[in-house]
Amino acid sequence: MKQFSCFDILGPIMVGPSSSHTAGAARLGKIAAIIAGEEDIKEVKFYLHGSFGKTYKGHGTDKALVAGVLGMDPWDARLKNSFMFAKEKKIKFDFIEEDLGEVHPNTVKFEIKKFDESVIEILGSSIGGGNIIINEIDKMVVDFTGNYPALIIRLKDIPGMISKVSTIIYEAGINVAYLKFYRKIKGLNATMIFETDSAICEEVVSSIKQLGNIYSIRCVNPITEG
Repeated sequence: MKQFSCFDILGPIMVGPSSSHTAGAARLGKIAAIIAGEEDIKEVKFYLHGSFGKTYKGHGTDKALVAGVLGMDPWDARLKNSFMFAKEKKIKFDFIEEDLGEVHPNTVKFEIKKFDESVIEILGSSIGGGNIIINEIDKMVVDFTGNYPALIIRLKDIPGMISKVSTIIYEAGINVAYLKFYRKIKGLNATMIFETDSAICEEVVSSIKQLGNIYSIRCVNPITEG
């Protein structure tokens, strides 16, 4: 039998009008920005699928997505003025209705350009009640919800890396709830996601970086009600 939290039943604290189209959208934007490296974002294109694409203006999905990218939570009163804050930070944004294939109707693909001209693509869905799921990072299939603290590591796929990273986390006294490893071709780039029961401190991140063969590492803390 599936268990539900009070968040699932009562819904999130948020700036309305819809948990799926605003709260979920803001959460997607915030996590996408963290994955991309929120401090260096220059431009974002939002490719909106299904219901997101049809109703994004009326439901405030556009404002919520931009607010999330700016680091705002779903209950932040500034959400309604997110366009203004984005322009103040000189972040360009564009909304494009797009068929993204066999995905949830409330799905968005973020195409995030950094100041160094690199581009990161993130695909995620708002699945109801303010809950979300991240489905792809740079076309690499992944699966995490943002409900746990998460460590997203992009690395070279060589023997021993899972063991080395796991040892560092274990020695820090952090319990791993889920570990997922994704790759397309053996020996090339891979993505490893640790979801943990407690926050991951900067010392752990620093120790993992020192292992070598680490391309990027991001910490994603769960977004809880304020």
